[in-house]
Order: sequence, then structure tokens, then C-alpha cells
Amino acid sequence: MQVEKRVTALVEEKISDRPELFLVEVKMLPNNKLIIHVDGDEGISIQDCAAISRHVGFHLEEENTIEKAYNLEVSSPGVGEPLKLQRQYVKNIGRELSVKLNGGEIKEGKLLSVEDHSITIEAKVKEKGKKAQLVETSIDFSNITETKVLISFK
Repeated sequence: MQVEKRVTALVEEKISDRPELFLVEVKMLPNNKLIIHVDGDEGISIQDCAAISRHVGFHLEEENTIEKAYNLEVSSPGVGEPLKLQRQYVKNIGRELSVKLNGGEIKEGKLLSVEDHSITIEAKVKEKGKKAQLVETSIDFSNITETKVLISFK
């Protein structure tokens, strides 16, 4: 945990002058792979990831924070990664989501809006014998266990 706290501080320091960028997560895997996911309101460039990697790597080496060999990976969260921050939801307004609720139920629909404590999606609801209708549904963040962006190949 100490490593993750230090890395978080280093990333925040590096992007402090870039308000459009934000740290999503830092995790140290058992195989000594240090993963840093950073994103931006309009995405993040390879150059930004490389600059963060150099900054973090330099300081970790200088401070000898990690005593054994490790791999450092800095990237934006992958397409299949669940959304973790409210800011990621905002970035994905207009996209199709799969939202898993606390009880295991899954709702799919287009993300319409993001509020402080909830999201609103527009989902197709089909009742027997009737035509499918679009229904807006508000979902509290506290009821969400996982949200992923659905990829469309249309």
C-alpha cells in the first residue's frame, strides 16, 4: 500500500498543471507489475502517459521505493475496464452502458446524464405483446456494483 500511496502522489504532482487529466487508479500486482491508469476529459495522449511514466519511474528509482525489479505500465483504462470515477461517467455521456446493480440485475442503455449521486440511462423496455419503449431510469451510484461501456461495431 505504501508504494501505491507514493505513486498516487507522484502522478497527482505530475498532472497538477493539467486539470483535464485525472488519475483513475494505481495498483501493484503480485507479479511486481505497477499499473497506473490515467485518463482525460478528452482522452489522454501517449506522450502524456510517457511523461507520467518517466516522472514516476525516476522518483521511484531515486527514492528506492520498490526494492525488487518491477514493470511500470501507464495507460488509459482499457475499453473493457469498469468505470470507477464519476468523471469517467461524464466523459461517456451518449454511449451505451451495461450497469450491474447490487442485487445482480443488469440494466443496459444510453447514458443520458450524470448527477452528484446518480446517473440516468435510457433503456429499451419490452413488455409482452407490446412494442419496445425507451424508458429513462435513474440509478444511484450506491446501487451500482459495476459499469462498463458497451462497444458497438455498427
